[in-house]
Amino acid sequence: QVQLVESGGGMVQAGGSLRLSCAASGRTFSGYAAGWFRQAPGKEREFVAAISWSGGRTKFADSVKGRFTIDRDNAKNTVYLQMNSLKPEDTAVYYCAVRGSSWIPSVGVRDYDYWGQGTQVTVSS
Repeated sequence: QVQLVESGGGMVQAGGSLRLSCAASGRTFSGYAAGWFRQAPGKEREFVAAISWSGGRTKFADSVKGRFTIDRDNAKNTVYLQMNSLKPEDTAVYYCAVRGSSWIPSVGVRDYDYWGQGTQVTVSS
């Protein structure tokens, strides 16, 4: 089992930045891909970004390309999501997730086996 805990969410004005962290405990997630998803009220959970185990391969949703970056520190069992130029439409609960059996980053919600509890990000206009 892998336990994931997100942090770094909060309220920010449009154009601002936040850095989310996802700390893993229990079984190490070294060797496996990790991702970030988000869910706004009344909407389905959607893909934001993902990263391979080595960090050498990343994927981003079109809506965040050029504004968000993802990286990881396997020695610290932590994945990060740097969010810049935030927009009100980025407001959502952000979830960290880990694939339990693959190093390949994926955009699919169902491809991830472990999930954090989420952290709220609110962007005001």
